[in-house]
Amino acid sequence: MRAWVFAAILMVFGPGAVSAQSGDEDGVRALITGQFADFRSGDVEAAYQKASPMIRQMYQTPEYFGRMVQGGYPMIWAAEDVTFLGLREENGRLVERVQVRGPDGGLFFFDYEMVMIDGVWRINGVWPVKGDDVSV
Repeated sequence: MRAWVFAAILMVFGPGAVSAQSGDEDGVRALITGQFADFRSGDVEAAYQKASPMIRQMYQTPEYFGRMVQGGYPMIWAAEDVTFLGLREENGRLVERVQVRGPDGGLFFFDYEMVMIDGVWRINGVWPVKGDDVSV
C-alpha cells in the first residue's frame, strides 16, 4: 500500500517535488543572492546559469535573458537591498518570497520558484507579488 501511495505522489508532483520543510533554505537563498550579485556586476552568463533549463530554453542566450531582466525587472537588475521573507511549499512547488528595494528606493515583492536539478537548486520562475498578496 505504501509503495502505491508513493507512486501516486510522484505522478502528481513529479520526482523533483519537495516540501518547504525538507528544502535547503540556505542553498536557495545563496543561489538567489548570487543571481542578484550577478545582475549588479553585469555578469549575465552567471545569472543565466542559475536559471532552470526551462528558463534557459525560453530565453535561449544569456544576452536575451539579461535584456529581459534589465528591461522588465529593473528593480531586480539593480536592487539596492534584498530581504528573504520565507520559503514555503505552494501547490507542490517550493517558493521563496523576496522583498527587493529598487534603485529608486521603492519596495517590491517577488516569489521565486525553485527546483532541484541534479542536486543543485535552480530558479524556475519569478513572479511579482501585488497588494494584499504580500503577506507572508
